[in-house]
Amino acid sequence: MTSNEGDEFATFVRETATQLHRAALLLTGDQHQAEDLTQSTYAKVFASWRRVSRADNPLAYARTTLLNTFLSHRRLRRSSELPTDLDLGPELTSDPPDPATRLDLLDALATLPPLDRAVVVLRYWEDRSVADTAVDLGLTESVVRTRARRALQRLRPLLLADLTEGKAP
Repeated sequence: MTSNEGDEFATFVRETATQLHRAALLLTGDQHQAEDLTQSTYAKVFASWRRVSRADNPLAYARTTLLNTFLSHRRLRRSSELPTDLDLGPELTSDPPDPATRLDLLDALATLPPLDRAVVVLRYWEDRSVADTAVDLGLTESVVRTRARRALQRLRPLLLADLTEGKAP
């Protein structure tokens, strides 16, 4: 890789890091797993950067890589990594306006199977079309619509229960 290509990749990472990290956080529901997923995605994109940089939409390639990496990892029956309770310092994230709502959303998303979670994140968080979501996940448009509808049916009671519990009588 030439230094010019390295600079192009570094610029690409700076421009897309926040967006891919947010998607990874919504998919995994865990800050550290999201960071690992984002890093793995960029490593794979870097390995193919010459081809990716010539593509019409390198971000779409990176998004697809992120989703495939997430789904591949979720298919594994076990992971060699074990979580620890180490406090390694403050996290460098941007907090949404209502942390309680964010936690409720992440908890509700965690109840969905990985593919349904990916459909919901792409369709409703990233505001992607049914066609784009279908292409990214390698599904038909009708499967995306069906999975999105069923996932939302499962999420609504969970989110409504959380919202009504938080209200004062």
